[in-house]
Amino acid sequence: MCPRRWVRAVPVPDRPCCCQHESVRTVVIVDDHETFRATARQLLSSDDFIVVGEAGDAESAVATVSALRPDVLLIDVMLPGADGFAVVDLLSAAGQLPATVLISSRHASTFGRRLARTPARGFISKAELSVAALEALLSP
Repeated sequence: MCPRRWVRAVPVPDRPCCCQHESVRTVVIVDDHETFRATARQLLSSDDFIVVGEAGDAESAVATVSALRPDVLLIDVMLPGADGFAVVDLLSAAGQLPATVLISSRHASTFGRRLARTPARGFISKAELSVAALEALLSP
């Protein structure tokens, strides 16, 4: 594991792509701020990503990921109800965790050892979110 990026490879079950272009990945965005979800959706809506769902809290995050089975989960650490780490742990325990990237407006150092222990692929601050940053964490 790379301690600077907090990256851990997580096997994702093979699923047929929902699109004709094989490299397109489906994404669910989880954040309690609708404005940020809209910004992230616009940023990620490209030839490589299709945003298929959104959620604003922990409970709906679990339901949305379970129902939609996305390739990628972009999830805020600070959520109403359980936090993003708890959602990741719950989905992982249920065998339903897609390739996951945690996000926050806070710096990664705020979350210390929790980032090192999470099965998520990594962390990106909201200010640094870009397709390139997401691709870097998702690449093998």
